Amino acid sequence: MTHDPVLTPTSHPTFGVGAIGAGRVGAVLAAALRAAGHDVVAAAGESDASRGRIDHLLPGVAVAKPTDVARASDLLLLTVPDDMLSNVVTMLTASGAIHAGQVVVHTSGRHGLAVLEPARQVGARTIALHPAMTFTGTEVDLPRLSGCVFGVTADEDDRALAESLVADLGGTPMWVREEHRTLYHAGLAHGANHLVTLVAEAMEILSAAGAADPAATLRPLLTAALDNALEDGDAALTGPIVRGDVETVRAHVTDLRKTAPQTLPSYVAMARATLDRAVTDGRLLPIRAAAILRVLDAVEAPTPRARQPR
Repeated sequence: MTHDPVLTPTSHPTFGVGAIGAGRVGAVLAAALRAAGHDVVAAAGESDASRGRIDHLLPGVAVAKPTDVARASDLLLLTVPDDMLSNVVTMLTASGAIHAGQVVVHTSGRHGLAVLEPARQVGARTIALHPAMTFTGTEVDLPRLSGCVFGVTADEDDRALAESLVADLGGTPMWVREEHRTLYHAGLAHGANHLVTLVAEAMEILSAAGAADPAATLRPLLTAALDNALEDGDAALTGPIVRGDVETVRAHVTDLRKTAPQTLPSYVAMARATLDRAVTDGRLLPIRAAAILRVLDAVEAPTPRARQPR
């Protein structure tokens, strides 16, 4: 049974929250809303990992079927994978589990309000609210929400409610237009997900070079590079490409081919992108850039090698 949102003396609405999808994001956000004074009434999670997160982060919260979770909540938090979201909304709406007056919030970066249209048509208030953060699915994530930016898309009438929810989560709203949701998400994925791949490959290269602790070797350098890039953009660029060191780049690709060939395609791709940016901002003479480009063009991509499971 749902209950009407309660208004505190400061007119702060509190909700009976239901969470569908107790993955790394859902369980943490539900726990944060609970800490902010909301009542988490039920959660749905099918895997052992999801149920473990519910037990750990949401002790005492009932585990139920998605339709039962939706019916029991007046704020429904949907934290399912992007490609499942449309089907979940359609199914819950068709079953009557999503209903008029309910607040339905999804946390997909890619999607905006369109995916929640079935819910809106039956009278629900809809909000897209995506945390620009990576999650472990543990209590470690809770303090990380402080100051986290949330990409929010909401109708004008729901903006105050969206701001209130983001504030309860400790974050800061960034308003994203419906047509820009995918672009917003691509920027985050390119920066964060591809960074993980880049760092992992860099550690593989250093391991091949004999580093006993590649992470410790990289940490001060990468921390400084990230801080400088966030502060100064392209002006933070250093290294052989911006200096025009053609033979250094040639030596890099030669040794990578011999010792860490799995990293060569991404090295070449990033070198090309870096080269373009260095020329565009005027830090590299076109004649030097052309010489580096010839080195990169001469690289034949190795046959991809399947990674062995760990």
